[in-house]
Amino acid sequence: MNFSSKLLENIVYEISQLPGIGRRSALRLALYILKENPAKISSLVDSIENFKTKIIFCHKCHNISDSEICDICLNPKRDSSQICVVQDIRDVMAIENTNQFHGNYHVLNGIISPIDGIGPQDLTISSLIEKVKSEKVKEVIFALSATMEGDTTTFYINKKISKFDIIISTIARGVPIGDEIEYADEVTLGRSILQRVPFSSST
Repeated sequence: MNFSSKLLENIVYEISQLPGIGRRSALRLALYILKENPAKISSLVDSIENFKTKIIFCHKCHNISDSEICDICLNPKRDSSQICVVQDIRDVMAIENTNQFHGNYHVLNGIISPIDGIGPQDLTISSLIEKVKSEKVKEVIFALSATMEGDTTTFYINKKISKFDIIISTIARGVPIGDEIEYADEVTLGRSILQRVPFSSST
């Protein structure tokens, strides 16, 4: 792709570094930015900067939040004795859209993946164990993707928390093997939450 402007080439390159955006899509976005009202673009830039510099991870569940404790954890109507373990914020959003789960979450911010250099120490597993140990948790629900990495993470955490007097369950395999939680349709995902099974029975 030949550019008549170094500035255009630079912005196309930077935009194309975003996940799922190729150089042609990046070029379309760059030209849109060029034609758009400067005030609107300035607002977009401010939103990106504020998001990057001011976002907070909830001290209790590690979900993205505007304050130290997220709205879900602060909600007195949620059942804090149920903890749903998910990979990241996208999974929280997907499960919340089903309106079938009314407990709290624990966001791992990733899954164990040796090939990517991600080990248990890189995730929020230790704080989950501490939560199970010190708080009145009755059930831990694994809602990780049905992939090798997701199953590895589930097995690892299960070994760490199985000594506690809690129910350990996993969402039903209504989600196809190998699929990511965030891409499951709401009906299937909601049903898999309601029809969750004991973890030992899922292996």
